[in-house]
Amino acid sequence: QVQVVESGGGLVQPGGSLRLTCVASGSISTLPPMDWYRQAPGKGREFIATITGGGIADYADAVKGRFAISRENGKNTVYLQMNSLKPEDTAVYYCNIAIRSTIYWGQGTQVTVSS
Repeated sequence: QVQVVESGGGLVQPGGSLRLTCVASGSISTLPPMDWYRQAPGKGREFIATITGGGIADYADAVKGRFAISRENGKNTVYLQMNSLKPEDTAVYYCNIAIRSTIYWGQGTQVTVSS
């Protein structure tokens, strides 16, 4: 079994910052890529960022330059540092990890950007 748990969401003013944490645990013997997605009210789930086991990252254009994904060395723990937040970043943020042909998702953490 694999468990994925996100944390760190909350309410922040426009222009502020938050750091999200995602921990994947259980029957994981490697360092698979891990991703962040988000889902705003009434919209589909949107890709945000990905990071390989070796630390190579890629981002969606919507967050490039504002968000940074990182990974603890040798662990299935990733972070999403979000800076210069905008109201349109309001969403539930989800983390996932792909083990062989199965993608495991967390329950998500709510991020609300509002004054």
